[in-house]
Amino acid sequence: MILREEDFRKDAIKLSAYLMSISARTAPKAKGEDDLEIIYVDGDDKDKIAEKMIKLAEDRGKGWRRDGESIKKAEGILIIGVKGGKPLGLNCGACGFNCDEIKKIKRSEGDFRGPNCIFKILDLGIALGSAVKLASIISVDNRIIYRIGVVARMLGITDADVAIGIPLASLGKNPFFDRKEDK
Repeated sequence: MILREEDFRKDAIKLSAYLMSISARTAPKAKGEDDLEIIYVDGDDKDKIAEKMIKLAEDRGKGWRRDGESIKKAEGILIIGVKGGKPLGLNCGACGFNCDEIKKIKRSEGDFRGPNCIFKILDLGIALGSAVKLASIISVDNRIIYRIGVVARMLGITDADVAIGIPLASLGKNPFFDRKEDK
């Protein structure tokens, strides 16, 4: 059997996402408490995210269109989110409340749900960094894009309080950098 890279590229990207998810899952967590949600999206569901981003550009600005157009070039998206409403009990005040207060207050909805325990948000950042580090090591085109997480929440793909997306591709030029803005 002879296979050309174009024939197995999609599978290679999916395998890369699976490995990246392990890197994110095993990244250090505050107090060892894991509240991450990790999802892989491709095909029609990926395209729905891209189209929703482009539609949101009408109200939210041209960066949404730019990111949506670049997502169309992705083979898949790894979405990493966190449930940040469960504080660790440290009463550090970084979220603006003490841990007892944050459990009782009505949480607000916007692009993300909050307030969130700062340590849960740090866990998300470390997981994202671990995932993209592995993508870089194995030479998978990627970029961290917060707008993907916003749309994934809007479309009900994730119920995480805060979610971020990492589009993945294997092309001659990374489609997620040097993108042109609409005039």
